[in-house]
Amino acid sequence: LARRIRRGEVPMTDDDVHADRYLIADSVMADAGYHWYEVSNWATSEAGRCLHNELYWRGADWWGAGPGAHSHVGGVRWWNVKHPGAYAAALAQGRSPGAGRELLSAEDRRVERILLELRLVDGVPLTLLALAGLAA
Repeated sequence: LARRIRRGEVPMTDDDVHADRYLIADSVMADAGYHWYEVSNWATSEAGRCLHNELYWRGADWWGAGPGAHSHVGGVRWWNVKHPGAYAAALAQGRSPGAGRELLSAEDRRVERILLELRLVDGVPLTLLALAGLAA
């Protein structure tokens, strides 16, 4: 869609229209028993939430497996090749399917965590903001 908008094939939807549609979607989901817990996610219960995503948004460690999977442990983030064939070929040849890696500084991790926790219904803990000098 983004590519088609850039090429002028499809007009960009007005922000207010997006907001109205989001409110409609939230209402429909709530009527069906789903409760909003993250910008683009609803669940019928705590157990129905995506644990992997919640770990990601809160800056915890996680391991990803498979083509295109991302992992993060101790401030190191890495990701696998996206194409299933390339992933399988790497494994068959005894090579890592890793496509990239980055080391996050403590400041990078703190800023990323604040930005990602803004997505959550719970918001950002004041203690986290205080550590970043953003709360009194």
